[in-house]
Order: sequence, then structure tokens, then C-alpha cells
Amino acid sequence: MQDCVEQLKAFKASQEFFVGIDSDGCVFDTMEIKHKECFCPQFINCMGLQPVSKYARETWEFVNLYSKTRGWNRFKALIQALDLLAVRPEVKAREVKIPRMQGLRDWMERETKLGNPALAEAVERTGDADLKCALEWSTDVNAAVERIVRNVPPFPLVKESLRKMRAQADSIVVSQTPVEALVREWREHGLDGLVCFIAGQELGTKSEHLAFAAKGKYSPRKVLMVGDAPGDLKAAKENEALFYPINPGDEGASWQRLHDEALERFLTGSYEGTYEASLITQFRRYLPEKAPWQA
Repeated sequence: MQDCVEQLKAFKASQEFFVGIDSDGCVFDTMEIKHKECFCPQFINCMGLQPVSKYARETWEFVNLYSKTRGWNRFKALIQALDLLAVRPEVKAREVKIPRMQGLRDWMERETKLGNPALAEAVERTGDADLKCALEWSTDVNAAVERIVRNVPPFPLVKESLRKMRAQADSIVVSQTPVEALVREWREHGLDGLVCFIAGQELGTKSEHLAFAAKGKYSPRKVLMVGDAPGDLKAAKENEALFYPINPGDEGASWQRLHDEALERFLTGSYEGTYEASLITQFRRYLPEKAPWQA
């Protein structure tokens, strides 16, 4: 994957504008099926959470679908879900020991390319039991995604919007999904030819993707990140780029607005300022910080 990182760093501008686009939950309506049918069952199985499966499921879905941590890297989300689950009164009452996964925490402190290749290397080098467990979980998730997730088309007007972008902007996929799954899904629906590059979790964080591909190659005011999660907004702002939100639960209207007006505003220099700020303010209302059981 190091070669892919170098390819992303060597990316050359061919247009005046640049657009980074998230995939799961943004281009494809895959968040629900992936997390409910693939991630969460493996979370319960690999972490030994069968005695508190109801609460594990609620916690996993809150972290990954219905809160401000939506769209996090899978390993960060795993730790967040375990931490939230560990302090739930219902879990404490059952005296169920929730894994701390300290080895995974330590690895995440020193590694930015939080994907299976880097994790497998760390397992080979250290033999750490927590890292082995995390790799087993992540591998099982990938197998479940490949087996279960299919025939999920892009949201309406995605393809048309990508075609409009291509006429005046270089665009790449910026995602924390594994590259293999991204390529498979974008090819399945004939979208891979509408972007210049597909960057996944193995190539670093979303912020790093934007920095590698766009920093110093485009004016910051001519770089746009399109995403459905606070992490996408964070990546944009860390790179002084603009942000367009695909609002969770209101994706169709969000793509309609991007296609009909927002993209044109970006390309004509009238996006930044009041217009972008109003969209971000609206976006922030969609995802809470606290879970229902914390209220």
C-alpha cells in the first residue's frame, strides 16, 4: 500500500478545482446494511459480548450511525463502542467484562494508516493478543461485507453530479473503507471512471488523503470535500478546504441541492461564506453527541 500512498502524493492537478468525496453513507446508502449486518454481529462475536448483545447493538449503532462519531475509522469506532458499553448500567449489572483492547489503543497512538495491512504487520511483529483479536474482527467484517453487501445503488443524482464535477474538477474518493471494497462498489455501479483516484483506510486518514492529493496543487478555496459525517467536515477544515454536507437521513435532498445549485456556486466562487456556513449549521443538527441512554 506504500506505493498507493506515493501515487496519491504524486497526484497531479489537471483542472482548476478539486473535489474529495466520501463513499459509505454519502455516495452509497450502505451504512445501515454494513453496520447492522456486518460490523455489529462480528463486534458481538469477536469481543465476547453475547451476554449483553442488546446493549452492544444499541451502542454500536449509536457510535457508527446516529451520532457525531458516524463515519469514524473502524478501529477508532471499536474502541469508542467498547468504552461506551463498559459504563452502561445495564452492562455493569450483568457483571460482564468488556475488553479494554489496550494493545489496539497503543497501536492507534503510533499508526495513522489504520487498516488491515498495517495491523497485520503489527501482529506479525509483536504477537500482541489484542491486535490479533482486532485483526480477526476486521477480517471477519470484510468477509461479511463482501458476502452480504451488493446491489446497493448510489443515491439519486450522484452519477449526474459526478459527471458535472468531472467537466471542471479533479475528483477522488476519500474514505475510511478498505480500498478493495471501495473499488468493488464503485465498479459495480460504473462510477469508478468518474473519479481520478480511490483512497481508502490503508492510505491514511481522510485529512491525509486531502493533504496528499490537493495541498499545494490547488487554491484552498477551490478544494471541496463532500461527506456525510463530522469527520469529513474535520478533514476539510484541517486542509482549509470547503465542505458540502450530505445530511444523514436526507441524502436525496442533499444530492439534489449539490447537483442543482451548490456545485455551481463552488465552481463560480460564491460557495464560501454565508452559504457554506448555513449548510454546516444545518448539518450539525442531524447527529447528537450523547446517546439516548445518557440523557
